[in-house]
Amino acid sequence: MGQTASSARPRSSKSTAAIPPFPPEPPPENPDVSAAEFSDSAEIDYSLSLPDECLACIFQTLSAGDRKRASVVCRRWLAVEGQSRHRLSLKAVAELSDAIPRLFARFDSVTKLALKCDRRSVSVGDEALILISQRCRNLTRLKLRACRELTDEGMSIFAANCRNLQKFSCGSTSFGAKGMNALIENCGLLEELSVKRLRGITDAAAAEAIGPGKAADSLKIICLKDLYNGQCFGPLIIGAKKLRSLKLFRCSGEWNKLLELIADRVDTLIEVHLERIQVSDLGLSALSKCANLEVLHLVKTPECTDIGLMAVAKKCRLLRKLHIDGWKTNRIGDDGLIAVANNCPNLQELVLIGVNPTRLSLEKLATNCQSLERLALCGSETVGDTEISCIAAKCFALKKLCIKSCPMSDHGMEALAGGCPNLVKVKVKKCRGVTSEGADWLRAKRGFLSVNLDAVEPELPEGSISEQEVVDAADVDTPPGGRSGDPSIASSSSNGRSTSFKTRLGSFSRRGLVMCTFKRWPRFGGRLRSRSGRG
Repeated sequence: MGQTASSARPRSSKSTAAIPPFPPEPPPENPDVSAAEFSDSAEIDYSLSLPDECLACIFQTLSAGDRKRASVVCRRWLAVEGQSRHRLSLKAVAELSDAIPRLFARFDSVTKLALKCDRRSVSVGDEALILISQRCRNLTRLKLRACRELTDEGMSIFAANCRNLQKFSCGSTSFGAKGMNALIENCGLLEELSVKRLRGITDAAAAEAIGPGKAADSLKIICLKDLYNGQCFGPLIIGAKKLRSLKLFRCSGEWNKLLELIADRVDTLIEVHLERIQVSDLGLSALSKCANLEVLHLVKTPECTDIGLMAVAKKCRLLRKLHIDGWKTNRIGDDGLIAVANNCPNLQELVLIGVNPTRLSLEKLATNCQSLERLALCGSETVGDTEISCIAAKCFALKKLCIKSCPMSDHGMEALAGGCPNLVKVKVKKCRGVTSEGADWLRAKRGFLSVNLDAVEPELPEGSISEQEVVDAADVDTPPGGRSGDPSIASSSSNGRSTSFKTRLGSFSRRGLVMCTFKRWPRFGGRLRSRSGRG
């Protein structure tokens, strides 16, 4: 009497027994599997009915960690997972040499291999690389990082064994010109070559020339970084008949003469990236002969002026992406940008760092470049509300806009509310005149517009802006090869970065953090607990 419906039905953990169990599957047609194994439906291995090819496709959809865990389920899964793995990244310490026979007996289908060692460890040597080349003759990609024990002899034997190589990348390695020439001579299918800090060539004047070799007929991308001897690659660059992308980062020496030879003999160049190298208007005038040029990056090249940019703009009318880091030298300004506006109607992406354009050039760009979709203006002393209003009124195709460290205020944000009908993303960083109220107002006016405001930190020292920071902020397209090509080095001091980090960390600590700790749990690896940092 007086019992409710819930109390009349006492809870029991066995209440689910009333639900009929799922009927067991009939045993598969595999004669090696007895029917006794299927007596208990909880122990059925449904993967037995899948062919190895299907199981391999499933493994390829898993993350690296899940693949490792799946491979230890049973011997069959171990074998299928190993045979279906085409990409492998190994810590290339000296101890790896002993494990290479067993390792590549399991992973016998690897075509993409990365060998990475840290600076404090002794890397693998020639013996290990030769052994790998004997067991992986179908390698198409190889990446070497800090493998300082490799010599010319090891590279020569490797290149003779792995002739199908299509992409090769090395950084902080110790072999020299002989090893590189052996690679280029044997690998006639090589399409991408990236060399960073090649320590085997120390004297640029006496260095052996590299190339052209058989790879000159297939190379499409050449990237040289942090080399004292980059010009010894001149014969290879000049002889590359299909070269589409040339990237030179922080390579010492004078490059004007080599650029003249490249422009005279290579007519397939589409992308050129010059960062912190000694090049002037003579080099840019030579590049203007590359009529098919679509992408040009001039990053911290203080000898390049409006004259060189005008020469490029007048002849390279297919230009789509232009990145200029003027390094606050004020040698590129309105004249060069107006030439770009008058001659390059296909411009889609423009990044200006440390450049001071006025309304005169911005209005020309907005009017003539009707395809301009991505624009970044950073570290400019002349880009204020008037210039932003001009952009808002004229840039109808603009989708992404980044403004950083410019004298812009909330009035500029108001101008964006009524202009740029295709705008989907705005990022404003370190503009002292822009407040959170202005950003909120713009969000309210244009509900589908993503507005990202980075508040100014007045206590931090000012530093120059790296191109990679702007690429990240503006979400502009990256060159072929991705972001791994090479991030620009920020000129700001390490003290400025650490101060910024400490300031942000302090702001978080005042709000109270939630600290997460993990405790081991036999089956799933960990149990998450949280406790408040407020004490």
